[in-house]
Amino acid sequence: MADDETGALVVADDERDDTPPVRSLRGAWAVFLEESKRLWAIGAPIAFNILCLYGTNSTTQIFAGHIGNRELSAVAIGLSVVSNFSFGFLLGMGSALETLCGQAFGAGQVAMLGVYMQRSWIILTATAALLSPLYVYAAPLLRLLGQDDDIARSAGDFTLRIIPQMFALAINFPTQKFLQSQSKVAALAWIGFAALLAHVGLLALFVSVLGWGVAGAAAAYDVSAWFTSLAQVAYVVGWCKDGWTGLSMDAFKELWAFVKLSLASAVMLCLEIWYMMVLVVLTGHLDDAQIAVGSISICMNINGWEGMLFIGLGAAISVRVSNELGSGRPRATMYAVIVVLAQSLAFGLVAMLLILVTRDHFPVIFTGDRHLQKAVANIAYLLSVTMVLNSIQPVISGVAVGGGWQAVVAYINLGCYYAFGLPLGFIFGYLFRWGVQGIWAGMLCGTALQTAILMWMVWKTDWKAEVLCLNSDTTTT
Repeated sequence: MADDETGALVVADDERDDTPPVRSLRGAWAVFLEESKRLWAIGAPIAFNILCLYGTNSTTQIFAGHIGNRELSAVAIGLSVVSNFSFGFLLGMGSALETLCGQAFGAGQVAMLGVYMQRSWIILTATAALLSPLYVYAAPLLRLLGQDDDIARSAGDFTLRIIPQMFALAINFPTQKFLQSQSKVAALAWIGFAALLAHVGLLALFVSVLGWGVAGAAAAYDVSAWFTSLAQVAYVVGWCKDGWTGLSMDAFKELWAFVKLSLASAVMLCLEIWYMMVLVVLTGHLDDAQIAVGSISICMNINGWEGMLFIGLGAAISVRVSNELGSGRPRATMYAVIVVLAQSLAFGLVAMLLILVTRDHFPVIFTGDRHLQKAVANIAYLLSVTMVLNSIQPVISGVAVGGGWQAVVAYINLGCYYAFGLPLGFIFGYLFRWGVQGIWAGMLCGTALQTAILMWMVWKTDWKAEVLCLNSDTTTT
């Protein structure tokens, strides 16, 4: 990467520039409290913004579920398979900014942040255009994957109508990462909340009052997405003068180097996001596809709510790791990682207990069909285990993004998810005839293996060596 893309990073020879070493329980508690404040000051607004973003998906499915089971399955397939495919790829491409902007900000290269963001806008908009045929031909593709004809046709109609939302994400994600790298995250929370309120209001108007059905849900989805993107851009232009100096032709330079890091980030994240998407696709081949897809989609919806919270923490630790590495503070980096992992595991265990206690009650929120409610309750124990793993995995991925390890993690994801977990899920679900529970259990084994490997990587990391390596890279390129 060119010198202007990572900045002149400094390795602190004087340890007084780093966090003091912990020598007692009182010292450990002080570090825990201080780092918790820093993490949540960044992570809470990010998590809230992501929860609001995910809330648009969830409320769309809720309104569709009260139209009918076919509409719920169609919207669930459209969002979890087609839309999530592009969402994951675009979010992954945009995540390159977490590494570059975070390290540049830590090194004091604030003026480069706006240029990085514009480069990402260009790359992600081009990527969205390349992904558009996936939306246009969603119906035949879903049939090819074995989905029910009625569900595939309805899902295809829905995805065709939400193409504008995908292009909104191409603006949304880079702008979001630009703000996150500087810890300017309060605006993200307010914008996300306003967009969610507007989305619910539009859903009520278009679906319940005007009776536009699934087409109305798609229209609300598009409008709320563009509201979010344009509001974020307006905030950057009006209130981020240090990082935003106007449109620049420099955004068209070094595009290929930027694309390579973006692709590594995209592959890493997409292999994670698409893994759960495959679970929904596989259930479509089971008997009674509407109930199978509906039950797993409801569980994935709940899992997604919790996942968005920890993706927020993952984004926060990515900012902390990249900023501290850019500033040459290895001990501060290590302490930040330890604190966030401890907190994530604790929250995951609480979420697990909540699911087990409410397993017979939360399905009512999504559907009035008693048969579907019972199907969800029967697989809730798998959801509870998923909640624990889902509390740790996004946070470790955030550490990887902050440290620039995307390519390595991509290979780990490929092996654990697609060479181990997916075949195991197929064996349990189809050969052993365990159905939805078998598919999910097998794929959970892949997630557990991936999480264990990443935990081992983090445990063995020499953060001082990471700082020295980063500094060496920037002085030799």
